Amino acid sequence: MKILFDTNIVLDLLLDRAPFADAAADLFAKVEEGSVVGYLCGTTVTTIHYLTTRVVGSARAKEEAGKLLSLFEVAPVNRAILESALKAGFADFEDAVIHEAACHVGAEAIVTRNLKDFKKSRVNVYHSTELAGILTVKR
Repeated sequence: MKILFDTNIVLDLLLDRAPFADAAADLFAKVEEGSVVGYLCGTTVTTIHYLTTRVVGSARAKEEAGKLLSLFEVAPVNRAILESALKAGFADFEDAVIHEAACHVGAEAIVTRNLKDFKKSRVNVYHSTELAGILTVKR
């Protein structure tokens, strides 16, 4: 199953944000064991680096970005994705970009904690705790 991870899910794990870090860790484990193909939007990687630099410093932020790149595939963001995002009808452009990137790579789902932001999604959207539960049951 191909799943695109929204930025907030990655931050939940990296910043150990309770009570969501456990579900994020479960989902990352599924990617690590290969039962899920995890994708990050290209913009997520830069956003994560920027935000983690502010919290843990530049060296650690680079290390964490490297770990993400070794674990996840990257859904590209190019002109076509950005143009599609502008036309997608989402209230938030960043969410539209994530959605269009997910569509581009053929993701079967987007995992996020902001379900309301993806009401117009053409891809299945799951809350992190919901998807972690579903994937645990499927074992």
